[in-house]
Amino acid sequence: MGKVFSDKPIAEITLRKFERPFNENKDELIRKFCISLGLLQPGDSRDVIVDILKVLLDARKEKKMLSSKEIEQRIKSMRERGVASSNIRRQLLRLQRINLVERVKDMYRIKEFLQISELLDDIYKFLIQPTFERIKEYAKEIDKL
Repeated sequence: MGKVFSDKPIAEITLRKFERPFNENKDELIRKFCISLGLLQPGDSRDVIVDILKVLLDARKEKKMLSSKEIEQRIKSMRERGVASSNIRRQLLRLQRINLVERVKDMYRIKEFLQISELLDDIYKFLIQPTFERIKEYAKEIDKL
C-alpha cells in the first residue's frame, strides 16, 4: 500500500503588512501587531489577545510572571465586559505556540522578559524560515515536471 498524503498542513502562518506605525496609541500598535502575525483578523471584535499582550507587556516592565487568574483579573479591570477564563487560556496557548509567551510552573510571561522585536527573530527562525524552505522543496519538485 502506498503512502497516504494528507492535505492537512503541519503549521499555518499568516502575515500581513501595514503602513509604518505613526502616532498610534498602545492599543492600536498591539492590535496591528496581532493582526500582522495572524493572531487576530482585521475587524475582529474579539480582541482579548490584545489585552493579554498588554497585561504581559506591563508585567514585563516589573519582571513579574502572572498566573492565568491574575491575567484575567487585570483584563477585567481594564475592560467593561467580562472575558471567559477558557478564552484567556486558549489565547495564551496561541501566544506560546509562536514563542512570544512562555509558561513556567503555571505562570506566564513574555518569553524570558525579552523585547518583542528580539522574539520576532525566533518566530522567523523557527516558524517562517522552515515553512518557506518546505515550500521551496515543493517548488523544486514542480521544476522537475
